[in-house]
Amino acid sequence: MAGPALRGATITGWGTALPERVVSNEELAKTVETSDQWIVARTGIKSRHLGGTTSALATEAARKALHMSGVAKADVDMVVLATITADQQCPASACTVQDELGLDCGAMDLNAACSGFVYALVTAHGLIATGANNVLVIGAETLSSITNWDDRGTCVLFGDGAGAVMLQATNGPGQLLGWDLNSKGHLRRLLYADMGVHLVMEGKEVFRQAVKAMTASGNASLTQAGVCAEDIKLVVPHQANVRIIEASMKRLGIPLERAAVVLDRLGNTSSASIPLALVDAIENDRLEQGDLVLLVGFGAGMTSASAVIRWGAT
Repeated sequence: MAGPALRGATITGWGTALPERVVSNEELAKTVETSDQWIVARTGIKSRHLGGTTSALATEAARKALHMSGVAKADVDMVVLATITADQQCPASACTVQDELGLDCGAMDLNAACSGFVYALVTAHGLIATGANNVLVIGAETLSSITNWDDRGTCVLFGDGAGAVMLQATNGPGQLLGWDLNSKGHLRRLLYADMGVHLVMEGKEVFRQAVKAMTASGNASLTQAGVCAEDIKLVVPHQANVRIIEASMKRLGIPLERAAVVLDRLGNTSSASIPLALVDAIENDRLEQGDLVLLVGFGAGMTSASAVIRWGAT
């Protein structure tokens, strides 16, 4: 889909939240047949944070983003929480976040699996284009709650955490230059969790489809933005597997050193992974005013999502 936004928006605040408990590969090796060497070689993951609730982590990250932005609570128009691990079947965990922050606004959960944060970001831009002024966008997960800790093929992958940004209306085109959202529903069998049951994944096929999805979506956003791979200063990919990131970067034609990677210490945090990696890049001075950033991910569904933003655009 294409077309200019009616009104632009830009990120003015950000924050993250992680559970205190850190679980190393060595600790996991005490309960399942695995090893640090095996996990690192196949995934790039060395440790992950586990614990907490989705709403509590989302609230902590969102509170930081709200404070940094300087937006008054009374001026927040919407909370959009991307998650697959809501605290309850209903209501939406976003409603808990809205209440805990003392906001008087709309609130909704959005489930696009690991693509969720980019889906939520694009949705928030749409809300602002049609009248909203300030939207909190959050990605938060407690994947430990749906992980089978006896399955060494999946339990080594996942972690818990949250990342949030405040998106504010701005005069001019704003920072979103191009985006792509997609789904290949016929592949939903590759990665799923039935109600009340653990995650199930066909790892090899997920790997193959993930690289294809991230490459296709990333290129679609680049094309819509009217930029090329050489123009991108930073890629913030979904943090699923280091080999997926390496293969996708290669196919996109962007050097691996331009990728923001926190996978090694946080694992796969689904909807939280892109905002967690983005904030890490910001805090490590990897972005300057005017830099082009590509956010790109894939998830169960199989969903895919990407967006090109010009950092600091006003």
